[in-house]
Amino acid sequence: MELYDFFLYFFFYGFSGWCAEVAFAACKTGKFVNRGFLNGPICPIYGIGVSIVIAFLTPFKSNFILLYLASVILVTLLEGITGWGMDVIFHHKWWDYSNMPLNIGGYVCLLFSVLWGIACVLIVYFIHPPITKLTSFLPVWLGWSFIAILGMILLIDLYVTTTAIFKFNRQLESMEKIAAELHKISDHIGEDIYERTIQAMEYQESIQENIQVKVEDIQEKMEDIQEKMEDSKQKLEDARQKLEGALPTRESSVQYLSEISDELREHILDLTTRYRTLRISSNPVSRRLMKAFPQLESKNYKEQLQTIKTELKNEIKKRTQSR
Repeated sequence: MELYDFFLYFFFYGFSGWCAEVAFAACKTGKFVNRGFLNGPICPIYGIGVSIVIAFLTPFKSNFILLYLASVILVTLLEGITGWGMDVIFHHKWWDYSNMPLNIGGYVCLLFSVLWGIACVLIVYFIHPPITKLTSFLPVWLGWSFIAILGMILLIDLYVTTTAIFKFNRQLESMEKIAAELHKISDHIGEDIYERTIQAMEYQESIQENIQVKVEDIQEKMEDIQEKMEDSKQKLEDARQKLEGALPTRESSVQYLSEISDELREHILDLTTRYRTLRISSNPVSRRLMKAFPQLESKNYKEQLQTIKTELKNEIKKRTQSR
């Protein structure tokens, strides 16, 4: 296969793969979803995969079994390397077969490998021959013109998409830092309340011991100091009230929180405001990718990505209900 043919098949099968993904999503969700990694109507993995299968496996066309097995192995390797590579580069897992039997790292699984093998056999036997005849009528100069134009569009699209993904990763990182700082502040406040509670409990035990000593002393001298009983009772009551006042109550905790400096409260408010702004300000490309890849999972910021995905689902739900 010449380079010219490879490029033509790449764009044709890349577009065909995109159409297949959109059709599958439409049947599954009942609506249009741009399922490609890029913004344009092309899935490069389909274009590269099918073109490689045609280039290397067409010589095995006479042997059905060998063609099928080679297709399964080749496409599985391609899907696995692509999934792993995108995970390493973008720190996101774009599809996940972890819940499927006989999967490898969630990147590939036996069921889809079998299906891809069947699809490749059908392409080699029934789909590609008429495509070859159809492209033969295309003047070479016109074909190269299409390749040049589509290639430039593809490179621009790739740049826009990758830039948006890296920006999205920085957004997730900022959310993670804000969440960590809020958690740190929460821990600090909790430690202060804990220390106050422990101190109050120790003070309570000390008072209880003093009361017990006084009670025993009073009991021993009860017969001799009847006239002072009322005074002793009053002292006990005062001690009891003092003990209750030392116990940390909900009101005292609220009062403590109200004593937090205005500067700290403003800092907490600023952090929560920034976090919410980041949560709802995803760029259009990242929002599209979250719709296109429902199983998208961040390698470093799983919780923050899930927060944004939940926000996006709620937004879509509100729009649907308002119609």
